[in-house]
Amino acid sequence: MRILVIEDDPQIGDGLKMGLTQLGFVVDWFTDGELGHQALTAAGYDAVLLDLTLPGLDGLAILHQWRTAGRDEPVLILTARDALAQRVAGLQQGADDYLCKPFALAEVAARLQALIRRRHGQLQPLITHGGLSIDPAAHQATLHGKPLALTGREMMLLELLLRHRGRVMTRAQLEEKLYSWDNDVSSNAIEVHIHHLRKKLGSEAIRTVHGVGYTLGAAP
Repeated sequence: MRILVIEDDPQIGDGLKMGLTQLGFVVDWFTDGELGHQALTAAGYDAVLLDLTLPGLDGLAILHQWRTAGRDEPVLILTARDALAQRVAGLQQGADDYLCKPFALAEVAARLQALIRRRHGQLQPLITHGGLSIDPAAHQATLHGKPLALTGREMMLLELLLRHRGRVMTRAQLEEKLYSWDNDVSSNAIEVHIHHLRKKLGSEAIRTVHGVGYTLGAAP
């Protein structure tokens, strides 16, 4: 899942980017409020981590503009522990949750996963499709009860297709979710990941819609 982080503290921002990337998220980090605000319209994010005290454009103004424009990405605001008024204002402007600084990376990841599940109408942590089951938080997948050895990108791609079952996703949409702006993406990267997933799940697990993209196939 691709996450937008807008945080001007270099130590916190760098820690979030590195830590969340290691936990299987795709992360873009901005320190300037205006640049972070513009980023949301330039890529498809699954959730946002938003500091409220930012240069360029403060977090509350960013949140207000997003919600006024009809953007529904889940937003987890980051505030100082004693900033009760900021937390209340953020929730009133449309934030979905808040977290006080300092925080534990594990809690950030858990809250992001919960927000993403809620956005997709998924109440349970596991996503299942026939004999296939994945646990995004634990980065584990099983097929008929047996563990699947998936790379990080394969896990993310499979999660995307499961969360968007019934929908055809283009290669561009998949690339947007699987890679940050820092990544160099080869022209056939998505095709390679899908080839490997089909070898592990079965040739019918992912269906190609010629000229359009890919969608979840028959349940294993």
